[in-house]
Amino acid sequence: HVQVVESGGGLVQAGVALRLSCAATGNIFRINLMGWYRQPSGSQRDLVATITSSGSIVYADSVKDRFTISRDNANNAVYLQMNSLKPEDTAVYYCKIVTTRPQSLYQYDYWGQGTQVTVSS
Repeated sequence: HVQVVESGGGLVQAGVALRLSCAATGNIFRINLMGWYRQPSGSQRDLVATITSSGSIVYADSVKDRFTISRDNANNAVYLQMNSLKPEDTAVYYCKIVTTRPQSLYQYDYWGQGTQVTVSS
């Protein structure tokens, strides 16, 4: 059983910074990829940033130069530092991990419950 829990959301004014945290616990063999996705109200869930176990990073164009993703492999944690927040960053932010299991060719996705980030203008 694997649990993914996000924290750090809130209501902030435009221009300030916020840091999201995500921790994965449970029966985890190896995490290949950790990432953040967001879903504005009434819209689809989109990628924000991902980071592999080797440190390769992908950002959505809309957050490049403002957001920074990082991970702590020893603690199965991933973080999202969000600077210069804009009202259009308002969304529920979800953490996702992609794991593997011993002697398995498959990968397994686990999602957190989401944390609300609201940016007022």
